[in-house]
Parts: sequence; C-alpha cells; structure tokens
Amino acid sequence: MTDEERALRLELIESCRAMNRLGINKGTSGNISVRHGDGFLISPTGIPYDKLQPEHVVAMNWDATYAGEVQPSSEWRFHRDILQARPDLNAVVHTHSTHATALSILGREIPAIHYVIAAAGGGSIRCAPYELFGTQELADRVVAALEGRRACLMAHHGVIAAHANIARALALAVTVEELARQYLLCLPLGEPPVLSDEQIAEVLVKFKTYGQQGSAALEGLRQAS
Repeated sequence: MTDEERALRLELIESCRAMNRLGINKGTSGNISVRHGDGFLISPTGIPYDKLQPEHVVAMNWDATYAGEVQPSSEWRFHRDILQARPDLNAVVHTHSTHATALSILGREIPAIHYVIAAAGGGSIRCAPYELFGTQELADRVVAALEGRRACLMAHHGVIAAHANIARALALAVTVEELARQYLLCLPLGEPPVLSDEQIAEVLVKFKTYGQQGSAALEGLRQAS
C-alpha cells in the first residue's frame, strides 16, 4: 500500500465517522467510495466506523473482484456504476439522513426551493424508484436519476451524493439533507414557490467561480490553518 493510497483510505474512514457526527447517518447504514487506480476504494460492510482501519477499506476492480476476506459494502454496485458512468465524479457518499429519507419514502424529488440546489447540478434532486438494496436494478435506477446531477434520493431508502472528491461529496450530502428539511418545513403550508430554470441557470454559472479558486488560493489556506 502506497502512502497515497493509505492517505485516501484514512480520509474515507474519517468521512464515514464524520457522517455520523454530522447527523446525516446512523450506525453503519451509509457507505463511501472513491476512485483509485484501476478501480475504487469502498467502505466495508458491517464494521462499525470507530473500528475501521485502513486495511478494512476494500479495493475493488471494475469487474467487482477484490482481494482479501473483508467484504465490501452491499451497495458496491451503484458505487461502481456511478463512477464508471460519470468520469466527472470521483467519490460517492450514501446516507440515510432523516429528512431526505422521509422525502424518499413519499417518492418526492426536491424542487428548486433554494438556489443552493444548484450544487447538485440542476434545478431538482430526483428520486429514483424503489428497488431492493444491493441489486443491479437499484444501480440502474440510480445512474438514470443522476443524469446531469450530482445527487439523488432513492425511494424508501436514502440519499446519494457524488462529487470530484470525498470532501465535496460529503458536503453535498449535508446540503441535500438541509434542502430536504427546508422542503418538509414548507409543505404543511402548501407547495412552496420554486426558482425558474433561468434563475437556476444563472446560479450554475455563478457557482463556477464561487469560493476559493485555484491551487494558489487553496495552498494559502492550508498554510494559514
């Protein structure tokens, strides 16, 4: 195991623990994957996050083979298929966050109630139809729901957020949960007004230059921290 791979495994483990600290997951119900080498790394099934060690993270090949006795998450299929279908995405975070999962039970997508929905790539966060967890059918539904998007709900199941790296995917999962909470708070008063496609398009353009841009700015932040 190279130093680079070990660092990536440690980041994956810390992010699994962060999901629970952030309140967007409980127990070991969620999972995380990240593109690496000729395949991807994924959290294992059934091992408590506080017990995870770098060697517990499973290195899977695109053909679903892996070495060792530690088994990957039961949801490895949609992790693999998302990463294969979307070269723009390098990490996938799956949670059972409360408010987003509640919307998934209702089979509702999240509409453009707030401009920050554009962080997920468009003017809605779709809800993929229900399929049994861990199946190829679910993976197929998820890939379709993510077309042109970086996040989706899964009916009667939970949330998927994907991005360029683990940190950004985790942050997006938090955003999806907050949007879901806001939407549920609005619904007792009726369907809330939503932003137009044109307004979301403006936000998408704005997001391209939002925040700290460029390696020099990021390096400055690291040195200052």
